[in-house]
Amino acid sequence: MTSPDAPPSPSTADRVRHPRWRRGLINARQTRTASGRRWSSRVLHRVNEATAHSTTGVVAALAILGWVVYGFVAAFPAWWDNVLYITSSTITLLMVFAIQHTQARQQTAVQRKLDEILHALPHADDRLIAVEEAPDAELEALATLDLLEREEAVQTRGALEHCADPHG
Repeated sequence: MTSPDAPPSPSTADRVRHPRWRRGLINARQTRTASGRRWSSRVLHRVNEATAHSTTGVVAALAILGWVVYGFVAAFPAWWDNVLYITSSTITLLMVFAIQHTQARQQTAVQRKLDEILHALPHADDRLIAVEEAPDAELEALATLDLLEREEAVQTRGALEHCADPHG
């Protein structure tokens, strides 16, 4: 147990010093569940988890097959294809949102973990912390710098290999 007068942990202090640490793309104030996540986030993750199982694909294939059989038995009524189109469009749209939300949340978590690793390394370039939030010009400048450093490393390595090669 820490005392109330104890200094904050390095990660907390870093977050105070570096306001660019973000908690998400949209900082909307919404009701959160006991786990601290929005109910909509939890629902989208549950949908994504449920649809990621192989049995879900089999169930979907069986449902489509059943729908085709029903259409054949009912002589393909006029409303049959409309229901199919509406249902498939709705499911597709919902899945786009579920997948997008899940990937964005996972990407944000990975970025925070990478930022924490950069912060912990003593010789790391602190400019790379939260670089995904940087303006395009800054990203291009960092990419150019990285390319120049790579070319220098390749040239140095090539010179070292040439000196070490007795036949060269």
